[in-house]
Amino acid sequence: MEATEEEQLVEDGDQVVAPPNGGVNELLDVGQEGDMEEFLGPQAQYNEEEEERKYYRRKRLGVIKNVVASSFGAMIVYSVYMGLLQMQLTLHYDMTYREVKYSNLGLVDIDRKMLMGINVTPIIGLLYTPVLIRFLGTKWMMFLASGIYALFVSTNYWERYYTLVPSAVVIGVAIVPFWASLGSYITRMAQQYYEYANYKEEHVQEQRKLPKGACYSYIITFQSIFYVIFNLSFVFAEFPMRIVLHDHLHENYHVLCNVKTCGAAIKGIIPGFNSTVLKNLPRSMLLIEVESILMGFAFLAMITFLLLCGPAYRPTEEIDLRSIGWGNIFQLPFKHLRDYRLRLLCPFFIYSGLEMLFIISGFSLSYGVCILGIKTLWLLILVYGLSCSVFSLLSLSLLRLPRWVCLMGGAAVHGVLLVVLLALTVKPNSPEYLGPLLVIMVLWGLGSALNKTGVSTVVGLLYAEEKERLDFVYTIYHWWQAIAIFVVYLWSQMPMRAKLSILLATLLLACYCYWVMERRVAQKVKPRMPRIPRPRHKVKGYRYLEEDNSDESDSEGSEEDDDEDEEERTEEDERVVEEMVAGDREEEGRDARAEGADSPRAWRRGAEGQGAHVEDEGREI
Repeated sequence: MEATEEEQLVEDGDQVVAPPNGGVNELLDVGQEGDMEEFLGPQAQYNEEEEERKYYRRKRLGVIKNVVASSFGAMIVYSVYMGLLQMQLTLHYDMTYREVKYSNLGLVDIDRKMLMGINVTPIIGLLYTPVLIRFLGTKWMMFLASGIYALFVSTNYWERYYTLVPSAVVIGVAIVPFWASLGSYITRMAQQYYEYANYKEEHVQEQRKLPKGACYSYIITFQSIFYVIFNLSFVFAEFPMRIVLHDHLHENYHVLCNVKTCGAAIKGIIPGFNSTVLKNLPRSMLLIEVESILMGFAFLAMITFLLLCGPAYRPTEEIDLRSIGWGNIFQLPFKHLRDYRLRLLCPFFIYSGLEMLFIISGFSLSYGVCILGIKTLWLLILVYGLSCSVFSLLSLSLLRLPRWVCLMGGAAVHGVLLVVLLALTVKPNSPEYLGPLLVIMVLWGLGSALNKTGVSTVVGLLYAEEKERLDFVYTIYHWWQAIAIFVVYLWSQMPMRAKLSILLATLLLACYCYWVMERRVAQKVKPRMPRIPRPRHKVKGYRYLEEDNSDESDSEGSEEDDDEDEEERTEEDERVVEEMVAGDREEEGRDARAEGADSPRAWRRGAEGQGAHVEDEGREI
């Protein structure tokens, strides 16, 4: 009985049991073509157009996030920088502070050389700014510059010649690249917003040049948003002065005891101003705490640029921007000065730098502190910052009005105020002039807001379709502002009426040159812009200068060269199309062979071939 059962088990084990459902794997359902097509085919619930619309909406929100983040980052950087510099210069001016804490260190000489490093170094910014921006990228240039400002804050923990002066020189090196990258970044974001808002347009999909005037409204809006946020830096920069040093400052009768007159009649800053402005010295630990807070905000600005600001260009675009050759990148800012629009805007570039530094270091001291005392300095600057921030919204009127309205309106306000200041001579310690001086500050803030937003917007509008030229034109703009900073540094000991006369003459010249520029643009005079060489991703030395010469302007290029370039591009396009067609055919052949190999007939042929091969091997054996 037991043997019979064992034999039955062996017989059962030798039998091959057929799989259920005719040999089809139920888990994989490979044979059910309908289910596979349903799985791989288009889903009924998936709306491609709706998903594309949501994708580009997220892209547009990301662009707005980039604009707001870069604006707040720049605002924090300059709040920290100006607040620390004002507090530092006030402390170092006081004789008691210098004698008690740094007896033989020579802080006055250190401050003089530090200001020289900040104001003189930007003059050479035109030589290296485009190279830095193209090498690092716009976003990384802003991040690096904010790190340099944070370095300047950190050197105040140990105030020595070898810490303060080198950090000031580095800040001078970073000023022009920082502002050039900010200006080009905001304008580039406007271009990107237009591309994401009009993603169905053919010229956007093919990444061709934008139509003229397509992104004007976005440039105006984004520049206005930037200056509304950035001008708040003047407000926050006064917090250290008001919170930390205000209670330590002497009253007016002490600091103004030797001052004879104020306003237009004085020479220098404040002749006769007392060299002791502190009635008691702040604790060292308090100053360290304030510097630590400022250092924290400086790091916050760096993190803002690093994490919240997206790239200004696609990776392929950045490669193309670098691939025109470093020699061309170095030369192109100088060659862009051939453009009559930039040349005629240069007086306005200079005036925009002169007027801002004059109101901060000239009017606020020679008029404000001299008449009202040092304790009201924070109030004057705060009112100016609020005025600039609020009135920057007026630049949105350019959405409906001509672009000259903003610049000419600001120039008219400043022209009237300069004439008033030329006639304003007041006795020191006159608190009844607080109201008129605040009104002057508000009106000057109105003119500054229209000036700053107007100039940046006009530059962006003139080169709205030229995304490969933005860093060059904004470098020229802020380089001329750096020249104005140097002029203000040089004229500190000049008579006040001479300073006001220089400002008024520069303003009148700027208005005339701007009128000439607008007249030429209305007459459709073609500007002479240098040709941007085509990218060469494999270049050796300076051989790229032989074929693509940036000395030749776009307006001077011959029709024959254009025809040759067009033929080259056509031949290249045809070659690419042929390669794509050949590749598709080859891929279709591979797919057909693969599809044939997966068919049951191919399996049977393969099985038969394999059986025949086994039989041949058996015969050989």
